[in-house]
Amino acid sequence: LDSVSASQFAGRETAEILLRPGTPKEKKLSGQAYLANYGLPQFLFHVTTAYAILRHNGLAIGKRDFMGTY
Repeated sequence: LDSVSASQFAGRETAEILLRPGTPKEKKLSGQAYLANYGLPQFLFHVTTAYAILRHNGLAIGKRDFMGTY
């Protein structure tokens, strides 16, 4: 994250993102829609899955480790 600046993201919420999700169909989303409907759900799925695998394998972690301090 330190290698990118905020200015590199400026205006990207309206940029067109083209997805090709393993099918011949293409899906066009704005940057904001991509983040809300694809990027964040994918990220959260993988973080949750990794957390569950670690717990299953005996790592002593709990909700606070997953949620962090807020």
